[in-house]
Amino acid sequence: MSNTKSKPNFGKLIRGMWLLFFCFLVFLMLFFFGISKGLLGKMPSFDEIENPNSELATEIYAEDSNVPFGKYYSKNRSNASFEELPQNLIDALIATEDVRFYEHSGIDLKRTFSAILFLGKRGGGSTITQQLAKNLFHDKPKTSIGRIIQKIKELVMCIMLERTYTKEEILTMYLNTVDFVHNSFGVKSAAKTYFNKAISDLTIEESAVLVGMLKGPSIYNPISNMENSIARRNVVLFQMNNYDFISKEMKDSLQALPIITDYKATNHINGIAPHFREQLRMWLTQWASSHINPSTGEPYNIYKDGLKVYTTLNSKMQQYAEEAVQEHLSAWQEEFFKHWKDKDPWEYYDKYDRASTAPKQVEVLENNVIKGLMSKDTSLSLEAAKTLLTTEREMQLWSYAGMIDTVLSPLDSVKYYKKILQTGLLAIDPHTGYVKAWVGGPNFEFNQFDHVNINTKRQVGSTFKPFIYTLAIKEKGFSPCFKVPNELITFEVDDPRWPIQKEYTPKNSDGKYGGLMQIKDGLAGSVNTVTAYLMHELSGQAVVEFAHKLGIESEIPPYPSICLGVADISLYEMIRAYSTFANKGVSNEPIFVTRIEDSHGNIIEEFYAKSTSALDEETAYVVTQMMRNVVDGPPGAVTGARVRFKYNIPTSLHIAAKTGTTQNNSDGWFMGFTPELLAGVWVGCDDKFIRFRSTSLGQGASTALPIWSLFMKKVYADTSLHYNIVSSFEKPDGELSVELDCSKFIQNEDNRLDNDKWD
Repeated sequence: MSNTKSKPNFGKLIRGMWLLFFCFLVFLMLFFFGISKGLLGKMPSFDEIENPNSELATEIYAEDSNVPFGKYYSKNRSNASFEELPQNLIDALIATEDVRFYEHSGIDLKRTFSAILFLGKRGGGSTITQQLAKNLFHDKPKTSIGRIIQKIKELVMCIMLERTYTKEEILTMYLNTVDFVHNSFGVKSAAKTYFNKAISDLTIEESAVLVGMLKGPSIYNPISNMENSIARRNVVLFQMNNYDFISKEMKDSLQALPIITDYKATNHINGIAPHFREQLRMWLTQWASSHINPSTGEPYNIYKDGLKVYTTLNSKMQQYAEEAVQEHLSAWQEEFFKHWKDKDPWEYYDKYDRASTAPKQVEVLENNVIKGLMSKDTSLSLEAAKTLLTTEREMQLWSYAGMIDTVLSPLDSVKYYKKILQTGLLAIDPHTGYVKAWVGGPNFEFNQFDHVNINTKRQVGSTFKPFIYTLAIKEKGFSPCFKVPNELITFEVDDPRWPIQKEYTPKNSDGKYGGLMQIKDGLAGSVNTVTAYLMHELSGQAVVEFAHKLGIESEIPPYPSICLGVADISLYEMIRAYSTFANKGVSNEPIFVTRIEDSHGNIIEEFYAKSTSALDEETAYVVTQMMRNVVDGPPGAVTGARVRFKYNIPTSLHIAAKTGTTQNNSDGWFMGFTPELLAGVWVGCDDKFIRFRSTSLGQGASTALPIWSLFMKKVYADTSLHYNIVSSFEKPDGELSVELDCSKFIQNEDNRLDNDKWD
């Protein structure tokens, strides 16, 4: 028997190795599949991948801009689409973060080994896909084992991303998940926050700044760390040149530039139209409560669902409106402070005031301030609050000229703010009802009260008079040339609801009476006795019903005093009523939203103005021609002449208007329209007893008319808005049944009287 060694069975060994390798692959596949299904913990869903954090800000757009001018959010996150990304931003990102992005399948082995070999000194090993995967996990692991598990899950997520999405989609999703600090989530929000522009408008150097921030948004932030930001931006530009995205000459020139930011802090106070945005927020909240989001089955959430709201507001016109308010009221506020320099409105009264109630205003104010102090500090006793009420301390006060450092007591600071002149301005296209500008007050931070809102009502004064003239022309057939007595008229009032005397006699502000006056001159000069005569020819109830037909919803008492505008009505309602004259008898309710889209750009709902045929076209035209006399009549005889002689708006632009001033000059109004644009302005203090004591200072022609005129001048000077400075009101087709030429009217009346004699 021979002694022989057995030969190794290499075939069996190789088969065993292949089997082991195959089992390992199956194990890996099952392992990764298990991880994708949550074996090591929850993985982000594809919905979360496509909509990171699922908390998208609702964006508000003006009619003339593709950049949101406001947002509603819990986090200021806005997702960009790939089409919005400028090529220079994509180039900067790839050159800096992942130059082989389009070549690898999510993991760049060459870069990974290089990072390990050089300990990260030549850049990290993560690709853009890996960074996106990392950003999708929101909870940071606290242990070493947790970090290892997280890395494995990120690797699986990276593979899932590359299998599910295109490179463009991955790149876009990554930029949408980055936190750029300063409450800016995603590159779209960052472009608005740091440069105040649409992401598509970013320049090369601006894109380089934002890409540079990816390494450390706080460390390389141009607002808080400008030097670091410049250095990091220059690294990005170097990389772009290194990989032939830009030339060396361009790199050198761009690196020499400073970083110029246009920082816009993202909050609900800053930016244009803050009162409008708050009004829109309340309206949108109500709208959302009755509309179901199909992806959640719940009502839309304006803070998380990423709605896109397209408004009618024009950003340029809004800016002009805010500038007009600032320009006039900054000067007029100084006049107001001088006017009250040696007097206290809370204690002052004269023979026209309610002497018995004026001193009580001080008590009311003090009690309100004390309640406010005690609500902020519940441990504060009543006696301590009273002491604190008059204890002076350092503080800052807002003014039209800027913030003021001063020392005042809480009581005096409240008195100061109570004496700030407030305003409301609303401008619309009367033919569509589209709101073009909305200014609810001079400063939203210190006074959120909206003086345009339909629920904010003040006495409208003589701006109510055109409604009475209109009804008289419509029902009685009066011509603007018809003459009525300029004499006192006494109304007998037999109504238990009438709060004052049983006889009511409206008086002229100048105390002048006598003779006959054409009603067109009565309107132009705002002569009370002429309006009273027309009111006497009609009835209080008829006037009230007609005002409601024009679109005024407020309660109007059917008393004779409404001929002088004692009713409390909002600026919003007055604009709707005046749109009837400007729109040939059709009243348009102001509208400020045209459509709402979901986060994917699908239209949820579109909106249109509610229109009401309230007046025949001829009467609307006749009254419009009468209101032109308010502006174009001789200075001294009409109330709106300053539009022409002081603010130099040319006569080539036809303007119809009416001023308004209420009792004791508490409210100043100016309502006016051109063939293309209707605007109304109110000015006054929130407390009615705080007002100019002089009509020359407190009348609507002094307080509200200047704001209206400045606004219109700015609008018509901007040729990009396409308003025509040579524009007239369109006359109805055919012959008018009402004679507007007073010389012909008088001749016709004389002929009629002669014929009556012979008859």
